[in-house]
Amino acid sequence: MRQVILNLEESRIREVANAGMGRADVLAFWFGESDEVTPDFIRQAAIDSLNKGETFYSHNLGLRELREAISDYMSARHGPIGVERLAVTSGGVNALMLAMQQLVDAGDEVVAVTPVWPNLTAQPAIMGARVTCVALQPVNGAWVLDMAQLLGNVTASTKLLILNAPNNPTGWTLSRAEQQQILDHCRRTGTWILADEVYERLYYEPTANGCAPSFLDVAQADDRLVVVHSFSKSFLMTGWRLGWLVMPPAMTPHMSKLLEFNTSCASVFTQRAGVAALKGTDAVTPQVVAHLKQCRDTLIPLLQAIPGVQVAPALGGMYAFFKLQGHEDSLATAKRLVVEAGLGLAPGDAFAPEAKGWLRWCFASKDLQRLELGVDRLKAWLAKQA
Repeated sequence: MRQVILNLEESRIREVANAGMGRADVLAFWFGESDEVTPDFIRQAAIDSLNKGETFYSHNLGLRELREAISDYMSARHGPIGVERLAVTSGGVNALMLAMQQLVDAGDEVVAVTPVWPNLTAQPAIMGARVTCVALQPVNGAWVLDMAQLLGNVTASTKLLILNAPNNPTGWTLSRAEQQQILDHCRRTGTWILADEVYERLYYEPTANGCAPSFLDVAQADDRLVVVHSFSKSFLMTGWRLGWLVMPPAMTPHMSKLLEFNTSCASVFTQRAGVAALKGTDAVTPQVVAHLKQCRDTLIPLLQAIPGVQVAPALGGMYAFFKLQGHEDSLATAKRLVVEAGLGLAPGDAFAPEAKGWLRWCFASKDLQRLELGVDRLKAWLAKQA
C-alpha cells in the first residue's frame, strides 16, 4: 500500500460526529449541509427519470441537456461559458479530485490557502505533490489574506494554486481586484489555479449577478484556470453527489478520458434532477440564501454576546467560525461538547493547524430556535467550566 495513503488522517469532523451519531439529544451542526430536504420538483425529476427506465450509462462528460443548462446558468452570471468547457461530475469532491489527477504529478509544488476543507490539501498530497500552505490571519474574528505572502509563495516552480472562496470554514472571500492580481501573477509564473467556488451563490453582500466574485469574471477561456461547482449547497442537494467543472476547452477531451477511468459518468436520473434544479433555480436558491442570511444574523450576535468568544459574520458560506478563549484544543473541546452539552460542532484543527482553538458551526438550519437552543447549551457548558 502507498505510504501517502497510510499517512492520511481520518476526518476529525467525522471523529467528532461518530461520537454523537445516533444520539437523539445531540444538536448536530458539524457537517456542511442544510437540514432541509431537496425541493419536491427536483426529486420528482429523478423519480420520473427512473420511471422511464433511465438506468444506463451517459456520456462521460454528462448529458448534453445538463451541460447546456449549466452553460446557460453560468453564462448568465459570468459571461459566455460554452459546453465545450464543461464536465459533469459525481459531486464537488469528485470534480476536485479529477482536477488534481489531471494537473498534478508526483513531486509537483502546490500552494493552498488555509484554513480550508481538508480534502483540498489531502488530494494533492495523495497525488504525491508537495503542498505549501499559506495561512489566512484572524483579525477581530474575521480572516484576511496577506497577498504579498501568497504571491511570494507562488513561483515559477508552483504547478498549482488552490483557493476556496467563499471559504469553508472561515467565510473569507476574495474581491474581484484580488482575483485579478492573483490571476495576473499566475499568468507570469505559469501556475494553474484551481478555484473551489461551490459557495459562490451563498453570498450575503449585494452584487449584480447574485454571486460572490469569481475568477471566471476576470479570466479568459484559455487561462490556466479550473473552477469547481456543486449542486450540494445552493440547491439543497448534498446527498445527490452531482457537480461540474469549468476548464479551458483544450482540457475537456482529456477530462472525458479521465472520467472514464474514475466513475465513467454521473447517473442519468441524478443528472435529470440537476437539469430541473438549474431550470428552477429562481424558485430555490434566492430563498435558500435569504434564509441562510437570517440564520447567520440570528447566530452571530448570540455568539458575540458570550464572553471569551471571538467571531465575525461570514460574507459567504454557511458557517460561523469562532474562537473559544481558554479552549485551545478544539478537537477535545468538540468531543466534550458532544458528550457533556449535546452540541455537535466541527473542530477548527480539522481545517488547518492555525485554526486550533476555533470551532465551526454550520448554521444552515430550517429552525432558528434550534440555533438559539444550541447557543444556550454552549453557554451552560461554559458556565460549568468557570
